[in-house]
Amino acid sequence: MGAGSDRPAYVGMGRYGVNATRLAGPPCTREDESLRIREIRVFAVELPLLEGSYAWADGRAVERFDSTLVSVATDDGLVGWGEICPLGPAYLPAYAAGARTGLAEVGPALLGCDPRDLDLVHRRMARALKGHPFVKSALDMACHDLAARAQGVPLATLLGGTDGEAVELYRAISQDTPEATAAAVVRYRDEGYRRFQLKVGGEPDVDIERIRAVRAVLDGGEVLVADANTGWLPHEALRVVRAVRELDLYIEQPCATLEECLIVRRACDHPMVLDEIVDGVGALLAAWRAGAADVVNLKIAKFGGLRPTRLARDLCVELGIAMTIEDSWGGDVTTAAIAHLAHSTPEPFRFSATDFNSYVGRSVALDPLRRVAGRIRAPTALGLGVEIDEEALGPPILVVR
Repeated sequence: MGAGSDRPAYVGMGRYGVNATRLAGPPCTREDESLRIREIRVFAVELPLLEGSYAWADGRAVERFDSTLVSVATDDGLVGWGEICPLGPAYLPAYAAGARTGLAEVGPALLGCDPRDLDLVHRRMARALKGHPFVKSALDMACHDLAARAQGVPLATLLGGTDGEAVELYRAISQDTPEATAAAVVRYRDEGYRRFQLKVGGEPDVDIERIRAVRAVLDGGEVLVADANTGWLPHEALRVVRAVRELDLYIEQPCATLEECLIVRRACDHPMVLDEIVDGVGALLAAWRAGAADVVNLKIAKFGGLRPTRLARDLCVELGIAMTIEDSWGGDVTTAAIAHLAHSTPEPFRFSATDFNSYVGRSVALDPLRRVAGRIRAPTALGLGVEIDEEALGPPILVVR
């Protein structure tokens, strides 16, 4: 920061070197100004998949994830971490390069803010950038990490306190032949998983075979979700659900819109999970009123961070809707955030969660959170409860200070 200037210094490289000072505005203030954001750093992290690739509906697949880690530091030396990792550029309205460009727009607006004032943090982000909730998610996550560290508690304490011993995890089964998907389920069951999200949404006859092959290797009490990721048209979804009517499973997000999903729901004997179309409280209420939301997937980045996702979670509890707590994807930081939000969700409403860092071959934490027998617990250390190995990140691609 130059002498006599109250504008934030900006350091960037390549296309991220845009005018990041213009949105800074006046600093955020509270009566207690002892904790203020002084620096935001952004890192690009590549996360290769252990299985080589991950495939879902409409022939879409990825081999590695382009994740963005964000550190938020205060003037007294506390640091919080967040992460945003879209599932490629063609799954949700989010993509990695967009997250990093958006952070250059939003970051300066938070300089001087007290990260514990999460309502104000969100108002400032909304003022700096309209929409684009995925951009704001990592900053929200980092501020939650900071707020919990400042209070000397694990993040789950701020989110309502842990409920139950541990959280049941699901394992996503990449789209493949019926035989290969059944073999994958057996392999992951041996690792302790008891809930499986089978990727369908392709050609209906093959999807029917996939579902039957996987259900045949499952035992009683093990849960199967056939997740089409919006890949079917209603007539295709109807063929599938009628062909597997006698089987015990859930049908997840069969079609692209609520109206199309309702066509399937009304003809379907299986409980339905909604995911991609539930991207805010308004969409959640619409799905509930329509009777289509037996279970909903709450993705942290899709809602714009832990604060709005917690609001949706608490609303689901009031409405009696079970939830999968997760995100679009991620590594060690995202997995820790999921664990805290899921473990602080009342146990009767916890359908499942996932441990994304177990799918990828790179760790950025010195003490990554790991599952035990298909279950995960929120860390008991301060904040997110993971410490980042900054040497493993390389230099930041963006610094706002």
